[in-house]
Amino acid sequence: METIFFKGMAVKTYGNVPVAGEKAPQFKLVDKDLNEISEKSFAGKRIVLNVFPSLDTPVCAASVRRFNKEASMFKNTAVVCVSMDLPFAISRFCTAEGIDGVVAASAFRSPDFGKDYGLTMVDGPLAGLLARAVFIIDENGNIIYSDLVEEITHEPDYDGAIYVLKND
Repeated sequence: METIFFKGMAVKTYGNVPVAGEKAPQFKLVDKDLNEISEKSFAGKRIVLNVFPSLDTPVCAASVRRFNKEASMFKNTAVVCVSMDLPFAISRFCTAEGIDGVVAASAFRSPDFGKDYGLTMVDGPLAGLLARAVFIIDENGNIIYSDLVEEITHEPDYDGAIYVLKND
């Protein structure tokens, strides 16, 4: 169980967040066209998992925009933006924002994703949604970067993630 904060209020998550050096948990998500995707969909590539509560918040939307902008810089890397939003909402957001450099994915059919990655909030006003975090998984399925954002209303450490992508 991890402790994060929502506007200063302590919030617990289910399970523990995997850290650098560990094997990444397998995952199944749904893309904006209702197709199932998993880590196998990106075989041979590094995967950046940008996880957040919902695209309907300014901070979450900003992280998708930022990773969309940065994603084109990195070869052999897939950026997957994950929330509990329905695929239809994800599709509308991506179309309206011109988002095409990332894969937007929903965990709405995958409760194990939040449990396996230690991100499902179990209390507080956002209980049931995913906490904000960034993971980078290498081509061999190992986590090489893990950042659980302590205050959910803050953006992730983009520079830290980008540094790992540039130097790994």
